[in-house]
Amino acid sequence: MKLVVVESPAKAKTIEGYLGAGHKVLASYGHVRDLPAKDGSVDPDNGFAMEWEPYADKAARLKAIVDEAKGAESLILATDPDREGEAISWHVQELLRKRKALPANVQRVTFNAITKAAVLDAMANPRALDEDLIDAYRARRALDYLVGFTLSPVLWRKLPGAKSAGRVQSVTLRLVVDREREIELFRAQEYWSVIANLEQDGVGFSARLVRWKGEKLDRLSLGNGNDAEAAKRDVEAGRFSVASVETKPLTRNPPPPFTTSTLQQEAARKLGFSASHTMRVAQDLYEQGAITYMRTDGVQMDHSAISAARAAIVDRYDGGYIPEKPRLYTTKAKNAQEAHEAIRPTDFGRDKAGGGDHARLYELVWKRALASQMQSARLERTTIELTDGTGQHALRATGQVVLFPGYLALYEEGRDDEGDEDAKRLPRMSEGDAPAKRDVLAEQHFTQPPPRYSEASLVKKMEELGIGRPSTYASILQTLKDREYVKLEKNRFHANENGRLVTAFLERFFERYVSFDFTAGLEDQLDEVSGGRADWQAVLEAFWRDFKPKTVEVMEQKPSEVTAALDIFLEPFLFPDKGDGTDARLCPNCGNGQLALRGGRFGAFVACSNYPECKYTRRFAQGGGEEVADAGPVELGKDPVTGAEVTRRTGRFGAYVQLGDEKDAKRASIPKDVGEVELELALKLLSLPRIVGVHPETAKDITASIGRYGPYLMHDGKYARLQSTDEVFETGMNSAVAKLAEAAAGGGRGRGAAREPLATFGVSPVTSKPIKVMEGRFGAYVTDGETNATLPKGTDPKDLTEEAALLLLAERAAKAPAKGKKKKPAPKAAAAKKPAAKKAPTKKPAAKKAPAKKAAS
Repeated sequence: MKLVVVESPAKAKTIEGYLGAGHKVLASYGHVRDLPAKDGSVDPDNGFAMEWEPYADKAARLKAIVDEAKGAESLILATDPDREGEAISWHVQELLRKRKALPANVQRVTFNAITKAAVLDAMANPRALDEDLIDAYRARRALDYLVGFTLSPVLWRKLPGAKSAGRVQSVTLRLVVDREREIELFRAQEYWSVIANLEQDGVGFSARLVRWKGEKLDRLSLGNGNDAEAAKRDVEAGRFSVASVETKPLTRNPPPPFTTSTLQQEAARKLGFSASHTMRVAQDLYEQGAITYMRTDGVQMDHSAISAARAAIVDRYDGGYIPEKPRLYTTKAKNAQEAHEAIRPTDFGRDKAGGGDHARLYELVWKRALASQMQSARLERTTIELTDGTGQHALRATGQVVLFPGYLALYEEGRDDEGDEDAKRLPRMSEGDAPAKRDVLAEQHFTQPPPRYSEASLVKKMEELGIGRPSTYASILQTLKDREYVKLEKNRFHANENGRLVTAFLERFFERYVSFDFTAGLEDQLDEVSGGRADWQAVLEAFWRDFKPKTVEVMEQKPSEVTAALDIFLEPFLFPDKGDGTDARLCPNCGNGQLALRGGRFGAFVACSNYPECKYTRRFAQGGGEEVADAGPVELGKDPVTGAEVTRRTGRFGAYVQLGDEKDAKRASIPKDVGEVELELALKLLSLPRIVGVHPETAKDITASIGRYGPYLMHDGKYARLQSTDEVFETGMNSAVAKLAEAAAGGGRGRGAAREPLATFGVSPVTSKPIKVMEGRFGAYVTDGETNATLPKGTDPKDLTEEAALLLLAERAAKAPAKGKKKKPAPKAAAAKKPAAKKAPTKKPAAKKAPAKKAAS
């Protein structure tokens, strides 16, 4: 028996069907081990030796692989054909070696598509593991670990509220923050355009004023309404005729097939997908055998694929839609590794695959790859200039006509140029023609700041700068969102307060390590390692030699010294010049104190130097604004019971009320659905939870309160939602009992409510429990009874396949190794209560944890 190891269960099932008897295909469910999240996992003083630890939650899967390997005649490692795939194969091999279960014959096979022909061809041409790719993986993993576990503690101690820093994520965050700074520094400039709406032979078109009073006009020449109105009157008074008609042929060539980054960009533009969702759907399509491997920066296609594409074009259109010779593409991306083909369909005769988002993404891949081998589009661009009788004023109209669509008959990249006036159709005109004038408009405009990054434009910028690699773009962006350094609004990245502060800290104290050139240069060195042209340990040594002393130097500084340095560094943002000669740091509350950056328990803020006499504060994220400044606690009155002052305050998480001034004073957040807070409401909020009454069936209290997710009722560990803050104080016993009953039955969506599954599949191969799609508080999710995985945004539960469900569960399980670690002490607790074990016969397998633990070590 030959043991074949792949990453995912869907891939395993497909490949086992291709190979047939004599082969056992098992899935590793991604990486099987990693560096433990603790100090010392990488030892720079011992040649950067690494301590690897198997994922605790994969013990059962690893045991299955180990048991099968012990009786196998050979091991075939068939993971993905990139650096991560090579690393997974290496980890599996080393883990089996450590368990003394490694077969004598070990082979590595790779295939770019999961089709029977590709898989069988790969099996017939095995190779050894690529040590250079493995070295590059180890170098990259060690670098990320050393930066994270060395720099993050510096952040935690010197910058309260900061979460962590990463080698590439910090540089990507800087791109977002730099764009915020550009937008803040931008000053809009007014300009006007004069447009004449004309008509020739019943066809309307518009022409722009390009010369006025003999002077050529550029975009900003008409800077005020008075000039624009004067120019408008001159155009209205003039009789314009065609002075020249210039026609130029134009050829547009098709774009190459997709790389990882261009697929993410185009899916964001046309389908509205996030980078991570694009990669999840593409992974499914790859494992279903519909497309080739989706992590690549190569733009070339296999010769047989090019022939198949040309044949499909002729079949769909005719011979005039293919060029005489096949198109061959070479990449222009910085630091590209052309080890793989571009992303393309495995069968050009198949124009549809899957349903829902899978079908939409497949169609995009299919059209782009097919279009890349089609004939160029031929267009004709026409420019018509019209002048008045004096020759002092001139109008210009531009447009184009598609003479032969070529690839445009199937695919057009992006949609950013829809408003381009060159794309407009013009009537046929000759010199001397005098089109009729419908009306003349003077339109006001303002220059616009550079747009914030979308996922598409940010990935494009990262690729241009050489930051990250195809397999890392999606995870980098997701990390920034997960750590709340950025937020997405209308599909655009905005830097959050802590993101700006972390970036400022890194730029001030670790400038070299967040520079774009340095990060791209390090990626170059890792590419040299993967190509066998550089030693991985030498690359790490060169980095560590400078990086470690820098972190020690910063760690020795006092937090107050760090804050003072950031106060100066951030002065243009925090205290911008007001333009009237007044002191930008002057406190607006007391009128004589100086504002400065301060560090607090929950992060940075701006405060007055006259504290505590002046309690003026301003959140760091407000920059130089004063709209939401906090001048200190607002007294609402005194508590009639204790006599303590009740105040309204503003904190890190918003407005709240407080009783007294003691350190452990009682506080209550102010809900968003209440208006102005006065003493009566403040006392009510501070009195929560409110006892509604005693439940008639259990004789236990029913309470009403406000929690993290809003107002609710609670009784005996069961919850029911309330609709408003008013209901917390007004709901009576009858209503409370009814709402709790509805929640328990599922109608109230309470925590204890039972729900019907949205979809069901077969039994999970991991837990032996049914796989179900359920509706949850934060949207639909799939569960196998032990692991829950949220469905990607935009995915219709009805379109989810069993293979996709298994993949989502595997990915979710792989992301939570720490959870397994926390559960390790559980067997000890169970062992201490031997009598209790008899009460739970259904948990017998848990008693076998001890030998499983031994195997995982």
